[in-house]
Amino acid sequence: MKGILIFLIVFGLLVFVHEFGHFIVAKKCGILVREFSIGMGPKLFQVRRNPTMYTIRWLPLGGYVRLAGKDDDTALEPGMTVILQLNEQNEVIKIDASKSNVPIEGIPVLITKADLVDELFISGYENGNEADRVTYHVNHDATIIDQTKTELIIAPRDTQFQEANVWQKLATNIAGPLMNIILGFVVFMIWTFTIPGPATTTVSYVDTNSPAKLAKIEPGSRLIKINNYKITTFQEVSDFINHSKGKNIKVSFINKDGQTKTASVKPKSIKVQGQTIYQIGIHAQSDEHISAKAQRGWEMAVSTTGMIFNAVGGLFRHFSLNKLSGPVGIYSQTSQVSQLGLPYILAFLAMISINLGIVNMIPIPGLDGGKFLLNLIEIVRGKPISEDHEALVELIGFGLLLILIIAVTGNDIYRYFIK
Repeated sequence: MKGILIFLIVFGLLVFVHEFGHFIVAKKCGILVREFSIGMGPKLFQVRRNPTMYTIRWLPLGGYVRLAGKDDDTALEPGMTVILQLNEQNEVIKIDASKSNVPIEGIPVLITKADLVDELFISGYENGNEADRVTYHVNHDATIIDQTKTELIIAPRDTQFQEANVWQKLATNIAGPLMNIILGFVVFMIWTFTIPGPATTTVSYVDTNSPAKLAKIEPGSRLIKINNYKITTFQEVSDFINHSKGKNIKVSFINKDGQTKTASVKPKSIKVQGQTIYQIGIHAQSDEHISAKAQRGWEMAVSTTGMIFNAVGGLFRHFSLNKLSGPVGIYSQTSQVSQLGLPYILAFLAMISINLGIVNMIPIPGLDGGKFLLNLIEIVRGKPISEDHEALVELIGFGLLLILIIAVTGNDIYRYFIK
């Protein structure tokens, strides 16, 4: 149960931050965000804060931002019966097209013609009376209740996504992945303060009867050289010891009295998870300064980003489903990490978030990177790609992406629950 809860929190946070990136940039660019949804499926709760409807849905996986666009599914067709609510100026301010058993108070109108994009009007017969045809002007900020009973602002042309300039569309498309990468950096900065500070080259403790003890390396000593090579990090100390393969190494250090000494130390081997590693029995003193911890968090985020970029490049060179994970794989990994404690959960969240951001920027139709690529092509051409060509590219991309998702999910189920 704990694993499921943490998975929902991790996955939900990743999606929320991603969609919030699209949401906040779209609003800044003057694009109408009609709905911001957390979760999928039937609505659990909704509240409208002009001009956006905020909804929480039953299935706590995913979410979406619904931008006003040409593919709007709230268009009014001739023959539909709607309820119109008017203001004092006789303008339509609310349209109920939900066919609900509990409609709003207003005037029933059988539509003969309507335009909610350019001319903003509705024509039809009041109360079904064909002798009484009327035409109403629709307020620019009117709302419409769709068949899912969600109340949304109508989308006049000046608020639609495709009417924004290419730079605004580009910024909106790339904002989601960038927010995931930023989240990863922020979480790494939080993670670094939940664990001891970075290891220094100063010895805090020496194991009894260890090679270091026999060489008279004492707590408080600061290691400065190994085999005459200057060292600045404890990782370098570990690397030198492991590369020795058990042969004597020359360790130079400054003891707690400030004296510089050199000792010959023979590392001993131990087995850890089937691998042989070498130790001399020293434990590093951690640096608890805020600046040191913050630097480690930043460096961890940067190195993780570089590692993921390399992994994505390797995926194109040598493709394998085992290099990919979907929700099933993330759930399995989250369940394992949840047993290890908060620091591991935070590090996992940070890595997954950066990974999601980078993968989403791959220029493949169906991903944000695919839309970003189309925006770049539009900038180079100096004019938009035709709607038919763009729709075809997106359709093919979504088809291929769906096939990949099914393949990855099936492979995850096999790897984590069957194999």
